[in-house]
Amino acid sequence: MIYKVRVILDSKNTVFRDIEIKEKQTLWNLHLAIKSAFSLQGEELSSFYVSDDEWSEGESIPLEDLSDDGDGETMSDIYISEAFPKKGAKMLFKYGLIDLSEFFCELMETSEEKSGVTYPRISYRFGNLSIKSSHKSSETQTEPVLEEDEDEDIDDLDSDYTESEEDVFDDFDDIEDSDSDEI
Repeated sequence: MIYKVRVILDSKNTVFRDIEIKEKQTLWNLHLAIKSAFSLQGEELSSFYVSDDEWSEGESIPLEDLSDDGDGETMSDIYISEAFPKKGAKMLFKYGLIDLSEFFCELMETSEEKSGVTYPRISYRFGNLSIKSSHKSSETQTEPVLEEDEDEDIDDLDSDYTESEEDVFDDFDDIEDSDSDEI
């Protein structure tokens, strides 16, 4: 099965990416896809957090094991199907320490795997990234709010546009938002 996870940047502007990922890939794979989709630079500390419907921060699943005894779970230990057990399941993703970027991740749907497609892949992009929008500011809201933008169509979120494995991990700032172009 393929899981479509909507990843919303916590910023002043509405910016999100839909990432399709295999159920047997891990949160580490999703972490790499988010880094690529939002042009996050470096190897900063990051964690996923189990969340409820109000986006409360629950149990932490870090990039690396930080436990004293060395047997804590990490992103590499958790399959996507475990992290998102049902449609609507939510997780928070935090990247960085000083320049913290926060993301709201929600399972939108599951579907059958398409042959010839490399996963994870970005299936839809909404909003443009800027240096200012990539970090949370004190003026941002604590929950994602989707507002319709005059220049972009939010109604057609199920695009069939595909990317190669190399494209998934390229800098997406240079690619114009599209819901019908094939790469």
